[in-house]
Amino acid sequence: MKMKDKNAAQIEAKQKHIAELAAAKARRRTEPILERTVPTKIEKPTILIVCEGKNTEPSYFRKFKLTSATIKAIGNGYNTTSLVNHAITLNQQGTYDQVWCVFDKDQFPANDFNNAITIAAANNFGVAYSNQAFEYWLILHFEDHQGGGMHRDEYDETINDYINPLGSTYDGEGNKTITDDFFEILIGIDTATNRPRIDLAISRAKRNYNLLTHASPATEESSTTVFKLVEEILKFI
Repeated sequence: MKMKDKNAAQIEAKQKHIAELAAAKARRRTEPILERTVPTKIEKPTILIVCEGKNTEPSYFRKFKLTSATIKAIGNGYNTTSLVNHAITLNQQGTYDQVWCVFDKDQFPANDFNNAITIAAANNFGVAYSNQAFEYWLILHFEDHQGGGMHRDEYDETINDYINPLGSTYDGEGNKTITDDFFEILIGIDTATNRPRIDLAISRAKRNYNLLTHASPATEESSTTVFKLVEEILKFI
């Protein structure tokens, strides 16, 4: 090859290489930048449950093991309207996806009890009330009570008649705590029906509730809306 032709070929190759580099640089400018996706933490919804009782109700609700929500159950000894007002304050101080008020009729005036339900509903709070007391909800796990009058003085003995043979005890006059073994009985299988006791309690409470007018819940003994809260909780298990 002549020297002139060789130089021309080298110049042409160099120009081609420069052109290729320029084209590659232009492509890099126009191609999308792929960034590493930063994993985001999914926050679980929080259910605030404000309870009248300091022991029984909070210890019961804390026993539920949820996979997709968090329960914050507190009991400060407030009752009826004062409890709902306390729930309003707590809701303003925190961030909660649901707020529920749990309280009993007991011996409180009918107006206080009924007004508490109305105020809670006005604030978009759920209400899990019991007339007369929360222990009526527990009894429905074992007994198909039809909703007639049953004084709360009978509750503890009735509960223990059912759970003592199963190896547990409820100290309604002492610490009033739902123990682990008691809770396991509540969510266990009823041998007579082969159904979970908690399902039986829900169906019985719901049936009794639907038979009433709710014009004055304070006069509707025996009834409970705890089943509404428990149904909501079970969605997150």
